[in-house]
Amino acid sequence: MISSRRLGAFLVLPAALVAVPGVALAAEKGLGTYLLGVRGPLAGFTPPPGIFVQNDLYVYSGEAGGNIQLPFGGQIIADVEATAVLDLPTMVWVTPWQIAGGNLGFSTTVPFGSLEVDASIGPLSVSDDIFTVGDPVLSGFVGWHAGNFHWQTGVAINTPIGDYQEGEIANISFNRWSTDVYAAATWLDPAVGLDISGAAGITFNDENEATSYETGTEFHLEGAIVQNFSPQFSLGIVGYYYNQLTGDSGAGARLGDFEGEVAAIGGTLGYNFQIGVLPVSTRLKYFHEFAVENRLEGDAGFFTVSMPLWVAPPPVQ
Repeated sequence: MISSRRLGAFLVLPAALVAVPGVALAAEKGLGTYLLGVRGPLAGFTPPPGIFVQNDLYVYSGEAGGNIQLPFGGQIIADVEATAVLDLPTMVWVTPWQIAGGNLGFSTTVPFGSLEVDASIGPLSVSDDIFTVGDPVLSGFVGWHAGNFHWQTGVAINTPIGDYQEGEIANISFNRWSTDVYAAATWLDPAVGLDISGAAGITFNDENEATSYETGTEFHLEGAIVQNFSPQFSLGIVGYYYNQLTGDSGAGARLGDFEGEVAAIGGTLGYNFQIGVLPVSTRLKYFHEFAVENRLEGDAGFFTVSMPLWVAPPPVQ
């Protein structure tokens, strides 16, 4: 038997929002600020009040053939190949304060890393690469528990203060405000260790003033079915789906509405351990994309490490 509180001790914040280029490029650059695949197992589970740290190493490699054009940095490019290696450190504070019976929490993510893009502009081959800091993401959320059912809702804001290189085709920063509103739920049976989780959200975007490009409203959906074989080891399947709900606009949207869509399926493996009395959680996730429209098509991977820095003691009964 695996207690839900013991699982929670290994959990930082599976629904932490990171808005860094996954390079699973619709929208400007064929890309939304929400990083697809960041949520998965235990997506609706909020850990007990405390301070937590999580680090996600994200790797993506994808391409689009010459018949697919994408808007990058105010230019229209084709024959695109892109590779991203990004680090996403996140600090999480789950407060003892409650809203409607659920715990209020906050998180901050400051992404950094590299992005390399090879493409063509007309008859010319071009390439660009960058290693820099992206846009910080500020999040707030509320989480509830009722027996085996756990759910959470929240909002994340992409703040466009990262390093943005105007006119370049490789950028980690988006140079636009965006707001993502989401809800996530987890059904976790500690008696058998089965975790069934899902999360859905909508992203609202402001204009990138450097390119006069306003990305449309986007929808994302993620799911996971995972079996916890012990408090240490878990294995399961994961997937995501993305669909742009409204078209792009502005003087820079030269490809018109440019609404995109993508689906992905993959697997996940988790391993928990302790360093002294400190619980540490690690997880691998892999996604293969298909059914792609107006985006790059490729493969994505996450390696996540999370641990508590401080957890409030349980109330005295």
